[in-house]
Amino acid sequence: MRNLTALLLSLGFASPALAASGPFFSLHNTNFVVLIAFLVFVAILFYFRVPGMIGGALDNRASGIQSELDEARALREEAQTLLASYERKQKEVQEQAERIVAHAKSDAAAAAEQAKADLEHSIARRLAAAQDQIASAEAAAVKEVRDQAVIIAVAAANEVIAKQMTAAEGNKLIDAAIAEVDAKLH
Repeated sequence: MRNLTALLLSLGFASPALAASGPFFSLHNTNFVVLIAFLVFVAILFYFRVPGMIGGALDNRASGIQSELDEARALREEAQTLLASYERKQKEVQEQAERIVAHAKSDAAAAAEQAKADLEHSIARRLAAAQDQIASAEAAAVKEVRDQAVIIAVAAANEVIAKQMTAAEGNKLIDAAIAEVDAKLH
């Protein structure tokens, strides 16, 4: 503080205004009055510790920002954890849906094979009978196979649709299963 006062006084004495307007240390010299007012103002600021208050406010603000950044970082990590968890669950559901579809296809194929075997046995047994009885038995077997395929496909599609498929995709799967069974029978 003393160094600052000495510096200001020496600058005041070396002022070109001193030579032009008379003595510098006069209340009629506006530069001197402004200098005194400035020094009083600075002294009041230091007396009431305003720089410390400003520094404290800035420190509080900085710590608040740091805590917000820490909270945001924690929220980001939590969100990444949740995202990873949902991605794992989505993958598990996808695998389960694929297993269900594969199981439904194998069931439909087994049902088609069983129906085919039943149809062949029925045809062999009734070969001696009239041609209309053969056509009737074949129509009944085909209807039974189609009904089974429809029931299995509807059940599988129902589960898959309930989990992730749209109605259009479900209808495509049902039509494909019926067409596959029909192709295997003929």
